[in-house]
Amino acid sequence: MSDERLDDLDKYIIHMLQRDARKASTSTIAEHADVSASTVRHRIRQLEDDGIITGYHPAVDYEAAGLQLRTLIVCSAPIPDREALAQRAKEVEGVVAVREVMTGHENIHIEVVGTDGDDLSRIGQELDELGLEIEDEDLIRNEYENPYEGFRTFEADDA
Repeated sequence: MSDERLDDLDKYIIHMLQRDARKASTSTIAEHADVSASTVRHRIRQLEDDGIITGYHPAVDYEAAGLQLRTLIVCSAPIPDREALAQRAKEVEGVVAVREVMTGHENIHIEVVGTDGDDLSRIGQELDELGLEIEDEDLIRNEYENPYEGFRTFEADDA
């Protein structure tokens, strides 16, 4: 979907939801964008229907939840099988995110959460059995995200 399909209001709504979807009420967004809350609700519904907004997910601090073994597993998959293997990897218990990367090597990045070393070994074995070649494993210390600044359209974003 092209960015050109989105007008300034759509971009602003997305930006505010990316900043903090839980606190971005339709009335607050509407007030800052100088439109009605019903307009914002309609736009959000349309963005969801168009597949631009695909979900709302909590940011989980796994370490605070007592799970310190959050790991990035970098895998290689044959290009023709990459998408299918990525989809199958999502089904492995402990896998919390899968990213397909547009390279020929190290083209699937899998984020996992394990309870202990044995659990991480089990996850690695299951991914190997799927046909993924594990290239590297790294413990994730922290992760930081920002809303896409290209969607920032109103000065009121700082509100």
